[in-house]
Amino acid sequence: MTARRDRARDTDPGGRGNGLRSVAGQVFALEALIALLVIAAAVFITFYQARSDSERDAAVRSLAVAEAFAKAPGVDAALTSPDPTAELQDRAEATRRATGVDFIAVLDRNSVRYTDSEPELIGRKATGDLSRAVVDGNSFTELFRGAPNDAVRAVVPVVDDGGRIVGLVTSGVEVESITHAVQGRLPLLVGAAAGALVIAVGGAALVSRRLRRQTHGLGPAEMTRMKEHHEAVLHAVREGVLIVGPDRRLLLANDEARRLLGLTADAERRHVSELGLDPRTVELLESGRSATDEVHRAGDRLLAVSVRPTLPAGRESGCVMTMRDTTELAALTGRAAVARGRLQLLYEAGVRIGTTLEVVRTAEELAEVAVPRFADFATVELLEPVLRGEEPPDSAPASTEMRRTAMSGLRPDQPLQPVGDTVRFDVQSTPMARALNAGHAVFQAELAAAEGWREQDPEGAARALAFGMHSLLTVPLLARGVVLGMANFWRADTPEPFGEEDLSFAEELAARAAVAIDNARRFTREHAMAVTLQRSLLPRVLPDQSAVEVAYRYLPAKAGVGGDWFDVIPLPGARVALVVGDVVGHGLHAAATMGRLRTAVHNFSTLDVPPDELLGHLDELTARIDDRESEGPEGEGRRREEGITGATCLYAIYDPASGLCTVASAGHPGPAFVSPDGLVDFPELAPGLPLGLGLGDVPFETTELWLPEDSKLVLFTDGLLEDRGRDLDTGLGLLRSTLARPDRSPEQTCADVLATLLSPSPRDDIALLVARTNLLDRERIAEWEVARDPSAVSPVRNAAAAKLVEWGLEDVAFTAELVLSELITNAVRYGADPVRVRLLHDRTLICEVSDASSTSPHLRHATTTDEGGRGLYLVAQYAERWGTRYARRGKTIWAELRAGTGDAEPIVTAVPDLDALEDLAW
Repeated sequence: MTARRDRARDTDPGGRGNGLRSVAGQVFALEALIALLVIAAAVFITFYQARSDSERDAAVRSLAVAEAFAKAPGVDAALTSPDPTAELQDRAEATRRATGVDFIAVLDRNSVRYTDSEPELIGRKATGDLSRAVVDGNSFTELFRGAPNDAVRAVVPVVDDGGRIVGLVTSGVEVESITHAVQGRLPLLVGAAAGALVIAVGGAALVSRRLRRQTHGLGPAEMTRMKEHHEAVLHAVREGVLIVGPDRRLLLANDEARRLLGLTADAERRHVSELGLDPRTVELLESGRSATDEVHRAGDRLLAVSVRPTLPAGRESGCVMTMRDTTELAALTGRAAVARGRLQLLYEAGVRIGTTLEVVRTAEELAEVAVPRFADFATVELLEPVLRGEEPPDSAPASTEMRRTAMSGLRPDQPLQPVGDTVRFDVQSTPMARALNAGHAVFQAELAAAEGWREQDPEGAARALAFGMHSLLTVPLLARGVVLGMANFWRADTPEPFGEEDLSFAEELAARAAVAIDNARRFTREHAMAVTLQRSLLPRVLPDQSAVEVAYRYLPAKAGVGGDWFDVIPLPGARVALVVGDVVGHGLHAAATMGRLRTAVHNFSTLDVPPDELLGHLDELTARIDDRESEGPEGEGRRREEGITGATCLYAIYDPASGLCTVASAGHPGPAFVSPDGLVDFPELAPGLPLGLGLGDVPFETTELWLPEDSKLVLFTDGLLEDRGRDLDTGLGLLRSTLARPDRSPEQTCADVLATLLSPSPRDDIALLVARTNLLDRERIAEWEVARDPSAVSPVRNAAAAKLVEWGLEDVAFTAELVLSELITNAVRYGADPVRVRLLHDRTLICEVSDASSTSPHLRHATTTDEGGRGLYLVAQYAERWGTRYARRGKTIWAELRAGTGDAEPIVTAVPDLDALEDLAW
């Protein structure tokens, strides 16, 4: 096991094995050994060179010191003095210490020492041959070995003024000193050698590592075996391989490449332009570009050639070219290309046909797909009911009339009937009639031989043949087994006629188009029904009211009608409710759901409750409807399909008497407020939850806005702002810039908004409501506060009568006094402070009596024996409308009287005076 693991490490292609059996390991060991030997030799040579240099330096220095001392003044005289030792010993020692030599000795002619650095040697004879200095008078240096120490010695004769040699001077450096000096350099030499060895071994390691990556850790035997296998595989494959160097010279060609290209044995190392290849092949190899399965000629062969660079991009590189013989496949290439093109065309047809849910556009897409890759001209004819979105007849005989719906061609000057014409197939032998009767595609290879086609329309057939039409393929458009129309494909510029192999493709293409056309037809029908239902449920005429001037727009989406709606609802007290809502989804169900919600809003508005309470009632109703629809085994699915969950609503009440607008939202975008000077603001509202989700502990909240006269309140659905390529913030910016135009009517504002924000094909419904506010003239409002005393009723009644005379409403004065008398008396008797009375002169005369009590009166019919209880009955008889409106604290009972009509008042028999009527209160 250990041996196998060692072998695995040695040959690890990832470079983990560093064994000496790999080529990289052996190279590393050899380089490291060579570096070690070279560095050792360098250290040895350097050491001995340093020693030799030190000895040479010592000889030069010793000679210079000896000559300087020998020629120094007084030395020759001292030698002839009675005591030369006394004269020269101290002087020699001082010179020795100053010059750094190891000794200076003065000798007589017989080599006896007068001075020496070791005093015990004075008087002794110096060893060695000094005759050259004594006899010849020459100075010299020598490597002296003997007593007292081995040294490098210099000997210089001392000559007196007469030219006689009177003595000798020797100086020198001991060998031991020289050795110590050289050994002081040894650590530096060893350190330098160690550093050089580390660098050399590191370089060898890098070279080995790179070689290991390139050889994958293989040993010499494995590499030899791999080369043998490479040679065997390279020359055994049935695919030609050429390897070309960066200089575009052939480096290698296997046997198959030599056979396919006809290369000679000496082709390697020759330039590719000298190999006799096809010029296109030479250009490809010289260009250095990559190629995949390009077809090149090599003699009478067709080769599929692929070229790849041998090095990464951005570096000068050679290339590898592989090739295979495709001569036998050349005959099938044309048919394979056609089949491949047909498959691609069918794929494109699935993507391009049916992009819209419009019948005509789908037919046009079919004609456009077929030209020019399948036919030179294409026409599509559809049955009239299909164009209208209706169900086609169960059977379509050949004589059925069709409407030419789409046409496409290579040239505009075609001889066929134009789009919009009626096309008939009266002659049963025409290709069109035969295709309809058979229910599958029929082709006519030679149109000139189609007698039935020529008989059907002789003039048109003659024009088509003169134009060059020579072949026809016709196929019925079938969906669910029913004929919707037919498609005709014509060839004029293409010389090949239609054949049997074209039938299956044409039928597949027609089948896909027929499904898309049938889907568009069904959508057209449902869209028309939904639009009809939607428009029937939306308000056709806005009610008359004085609070706001209103303009509106509603636009259904092109892709299907949704559930957007709006409404304007007059409320008591000259107020008006503005409503806009949105139901998630499209189609009939969304339109029907919108109608249910709009009806519910109308019903709840009669309760005259604040917006937040109305939305609470609407949410509760929506949840109950969804719960009922989820009952039963299929209830959950029906709830998902038909439930109302996901609807949003914005409800606003505007009071022209105070200019106060109260707004609440159930998940709907807030309104835009435009001041009279054109300043645009989007007030922040509590968003609330969409209807049907359940409020829990989070009720709807109201927001109060004070709107000056001639300001605008703009309500809209999100379809106005969001569209393809535009988010909500972008839409708000466009809306802000469009609304910031003062002195424009609501109608002009609606037109400007749609011109700026409306896309050609909106994908969602758009509801837009623009209301310009009016304020009720303060001269047409009268208010009084009434004390809780029955005697206070009469003065308020008289003051109201005077105000009515001031307003010119004498014709309703008596009725108004009667109504006010009853309402005030009831409030004084049964209500709570404070009690207030208000008269509003609008389209009608509105009488309002408010108190702090929440007790609600109700109409009842008193019997003949009852003393009271007839007051509310009289109010109901004399008023156009009456009702109760609750506030946060207290209530308001109101009654509307028709004002300024000149109609006679109702005849009442035995009516007591108004003071007596106070006793009839309920």
